Amino acid sequence: MKKYFKYISAFALVAVAAMSLSSCGEKGLGETIFPDVTDELDPNSYTYNFDKWLKENYLDVYNLEFQYKLQDNETNMNYNLEPATLSNAIDIAVLTKYMWFDVYEQVSGSKEFVRANGPRIIMLVGSSAIDPQTGTETVGLAEGGIKVTLLKVNSMNPLNIYAMNKEYFHTMHHEFTHILHQAKSIPREFQLLSLGRYDAVNWEARDERVVYSLGFVTKYASSEIREDFAEIAANYITKSDADWERIWEAASRGYATDGDEESGDMSELNYYCFYYFTNNDATNDENKKYVEEKYVQTLEDGTHIYRNQYQRGVAPITTGEDGNRYDANGALCDNSGFVLDKNGKRIPIQVFDVVDADGVDGVALLEQKINIVRTWFKEQWNIDLDAVRAEVQRRVSTFDASTLESLRQQVYGTAQ
Repeated sequence: MKKYFKYISAFALVAVAAMSLSSCGEKGLGETIFPDVTDELDPNSYTYNFDKWLKENYLDVYNLEFQYKLQDNETNMNYNLEPATLSNAIDIAVLTKYMWFDVYEQVSGSKEFVRANGPRIIMLVGSSAIDPQTGTETVGLAEGGIKVTLLKVNSMNPLNIYAMNKEYFHTMHHEFTHILHQAKSIPREFQLLSLGRYDAVNWEARDERVVYSLGFVTKYASSEIREDFAEIAANYITKSDADWERIWEAASRGYATDGDEESGDMSELNYYCFYYFTNNDATNDENKKYVEEKYVQTLEDGTHIYRNQYQRGVAPITTGEDGNRYDANGALCDNSGFVLDKNGKRIPIQVFDVVDADGVDGVALLEQKINIVRTWFKEQWNIDLDAVRAEVQRRVSTFDASTLESLRQQVYGTAQ
């Protein structure tokens, strides 16, 4: 809102000056150097239909200015940013109303909740903002409970509603939660849950599965309390049941690292949730080798094996008097030294779960955070967060090309 503050200040100064001159009897000052400012739309503009739709659906209803023409004085000049294309601006505008504003209206029963608590400005930027020093990418900002900036608009595919929900609408719900908690504080109970486990500096380098196990819903959530709170709300609303099943599974596991976290360089660490023993020897921890999850297969009996990897016999491998090959422990082997079962088949390497020794029940902690956020929305804002999630998920599941086309027609008036 900085530009409006400057405009009002300038207007006030001119008014004071005019009154002073008038009181001294001056007349005939001539034309003002300040041009007339009007909110009237130009019907001859090629963006008239869109501007008219924005005024009728955002400005008139929510007192919200939807800025799609990039204004440098409204952006961070430290970044090299691109404006949003007109077609993408139209798509994100109609989808924002459909997937955000209309959802809250349906759940709350009126437009008043978003009208009273929503941002006053939504600004679009075509590109993302990359921090040249940290490499982190900013895709959304909320400023002072007044303005939400959505970046990376030119990269979106509006027909891929799953990706849109994951990227853009997640950002909207995240930033909206920031606006809300700036008005009504984050519960102290929430603020105490993960004290000592946030990392404001190296959060980007953390392994996603590890932060699940620590009770965070994303790496970004593990950076600080405010982001943790906003990420819980946004991800609870936008993630599908399948997404949450994956999180619950990862949150329930333990993880090990083959690096040294004390060095502070998290980027070189590899995290594992499974391990096996070389030479099938579990008597010595030095024989423990870690396995990445993508190489592990779960069998019907619930055990895990190292996919396409088999037990090797203990050297030396020798040929017995019966002509068969045996290892040092007398186990039957093939010519390549792999141990065979009684049917002559290679025996897969069994892997084991890493013990969850971080002292945190990731599943229970995430559930506790969700419950606190759910209660906060209900008690502080009279919003049923489960109903919001259900409606968002319904709209995602039923969205198709015809849905997008009908939304576009609200702006264009005819099929594109």
